[in-house]
Amino acid sequence: MNDLIHHLIFQSEQASPDAEALVYGAQRLSYRGLAALVRAAASAFLRGGLQRGERVAVYMEKNVENVAAMFGASLAGGVFVPVNPLLKAEQVAYILADCNVRVLVTSADRLRVLAPALAQCPDLRTVIASGSGDLAAVPNVQALSWDAALDVPPAGAPARAIDADMAAILYTSGSTGKPKGVVLSHRNMMAGARSVASYLGNTPQDRLLAVLPLSFDYGLSQLTTAFSVGACAVLINHLFPRDVLNAVVSERITGLAAVPPLWIQLAPLDWPADCTLRYITNSGGAMQRPTLDALRKALPKAKPYLMYGLTEAFRSTYLPPEELDRRPDSMGKAIPNAEVMVLRADGSECDAGEPGELVHRGALVSMGYWNDPARTAERFRPLPARHAGLPLQELAVWSGDTVRRDEEGFLYFVSRSDEMIKTSGYRVSPSEVEEVIYAQAAVAEAAAIGVPHPSLGQAIVVVAATREGTAMTAAELLAACKPRLPAYMLPQKIVMVEGTLPRNPNGKIDRKLLGTEYAGVFQEKP
Repeated sequence: MNDLIHHLIFQSEQASPDAEALVYGAQRLSYRGLAALVRAAASAFLRGGLQRGERVAVYMEKNVENVAAMFGASLAGGVFVPVNPLLKAEQVAYILADCNVRVLVTSADRLRVLAPALAQCPDLRTVIASGSGDLAAVPNVQALSWDAALDVPPAGAPARAIDADMAAILYTSGSTGKPKGVVLSHRNMMAGARSVASYLGNTPQDRLLAVLPLSFDYGLSQLTTAFSVGACAVLINHLFPRDVLNAVVSERITGLAAVPPLWIQLAPLDWPADCTLRYITNSGGAMQRPTLDALRKALPKAKPYLMYGLTEAFRSTYLPPEELDRRPDSMGKAIPNAEVMVLRADGSECDAGEPGELVHRGALVSMGYWNDPARTAERFRPLPARHAGLPLQELAVWSGDTVRRDEEGFLYFVSRSDEMIKTSGYRVSPSEVEEVIYAQAAVAEAAAIGVPHPSLGQAIVVVAATREGTAMTAAELLAACKPRLPAYMLPQKIVMVEGTLPRNPNGKIDRKLLGTEYAGVFQEKP
C-alpha cells in the first residue's frame, strides 16, 4: 500500500526509475536518484536518534537538499516542518521552539545568522548544514555538514507509521498573534496530491515549475502533485518575474502555479507563441479580471484553473476552465473527494444566493493547530448530525470565509472574516472595492484595508501602485470610483505608491502590514 507521503517518490521509482524527477539548476535527478537521496537522508536522521513523530525543520532555499530532507524525515517516521527562507532568525526560532524541533536542516550561511537565536530552542539536538564554510557552534547542539551526515551506513527500518499519523506541520500567519502550525497527516497530503492531479489531468509527461515557497501548502503541492504521477518538478528561486518566464521556456514547463501578485507581474511579459504551458493555476486570493484577461491573451493554449484553498484543508474548490467565460468570478465547486458547504451560524444550509460560512469536510481536513487547543476548537468544529445512528460527530473546517452559491451550486467569494471592513454601520468586502480599482488600466496592484476612524468606526483606505509607464493620481482614481461605488464604499483615502506593494512570506500582498502602517492616518494629531 502506498499510503505515506514519501511513497509517492518510491512508487514512481518503481514505475519509471530513469524518468526525471527533480531539477535544480544544473542538478537533475531521476526517480532512482531522488529515492536514493531520500533514503540516505532518512538513515542520517535515524542514526542521529530521531524518534517516531519528532519534528525535523527545513530552513533553506528551494534546492535538492530541501526536498530530500523533507521526504527523508517522513521516511524516518518523523514530521517535517518547512520554514519559509524569507523569515528572520527570531521568527525561525519561534517556530522551532513552538513545535519542539529536534533536527534542523539549513545551510552553513543561514546557520551563522541563526545560531544566536537557537538558544531559544531547548529541544533542538542536531543541526545539519549544507554548503561550504565552518559551521557556527550552537551550545548543546551537534552540528554536522550535509555530506558528513549522509555518509552513514543504512539504518534499520523506521517505526511503523500509518496514514493517520502526522506527516508535516505548516506554519501560517494569522490575522493576529504568532504564526500557527497546521498539522497535516499523511492521509491529508496523499488525498490532496491525488485530488489535484486528477482534475489538472497530470501525467508523467508534465513538468511543473515550483516557484512558490515550499513552506506554503500551495507551493509544496507542486512537489506532491508531480511525484504522485511520476512527473518532473523544477525548482526555482527567482529574483525577477522574467526569471520565471525564462525557466518556463528553457525547461519546457507544462504547469505553473502562482498567487495574484506574481501573476500581475507575469501577465505583461513577452510570452513566446510556442509556450509549452498546458495550464496555469491561481490560489491565495482572487485573480483580478484584467490580469486574467491579459494572461489568456498571452497564453492562449494554457488552461487557467482558478482555485480556493486554506491551509487547514489544503484545497477546497476549483473552477473548470470551460466554465471561465460563463462565470469568471466564481470559485467553482468542491475538488474531488471533498464536500464544501455554505452554512448559517446554526449549521443549517444557506439558500442559493444567501451568504454564509464556507465549511469543508472530507479527507483533506487537517489535524488541527499544533499546541493550540483553543484555536483548534474554534476552527475545527463538528457538523450537525446527518445520521442519528452515528455516535461520533465528524469534524469539519469552518473557514471563517463568507461565500455564496448560485442555483447551479457554483461558489462565489464574498469576504474573509478578518478582512471585512465595518464602516458607517455597513460591512464592506475589500474585494468589492478592489474590483473597481483594478478596472482602471493604469493600476497594477491595489489593496483596500480598513483603518480606525473616529466617526465611521473604520475608514476605507486604498493603497495602489500604477503600471510601469503609466501615471494616475489619487484624485483621478477616486473620481473613477465614484460612478461605480456607493458613498459608504468609497475610499476615504487613496495612497499611490511606487514599485510594488509589500508581500508576506508566501508572496501575497501583506494586508496586515499595510493595516499597521496606515492605522493612524485618521487619528487626531496632538
